[in-house]
Amino acid sequence: MSEEYPRRGRNWFTAMGIMFMVVAAVTLVRDLIIWGPDFVIQFFFNSEINPQKVSLGAISFGIFMIVWGFKKSNAGIR
Repeated sequence: MSEEYPRRGRNWFTAMGIMFMVVAAVTLVRDLIIWGPDFVIQFFFNSEINPQKVSLGAISFGIFMIVWGFKKSNAGIR
């Protein structure tokens, strides 16, 4: 292995962040296909908690996990 590119180790946080984002995106695409864009936009702006808002939260959490994974020091992991 080349010394020019040091190995960072396994990045568990980034993998979990990507998983959260993929699952949330699948849910949003499914709802867009079933309900259509007009209803999905209405679901985002009503006062009830629904799968669209949970998906938006999962995407936000996934982005947070990815950023945290790249900022976290992996010096002790081999």
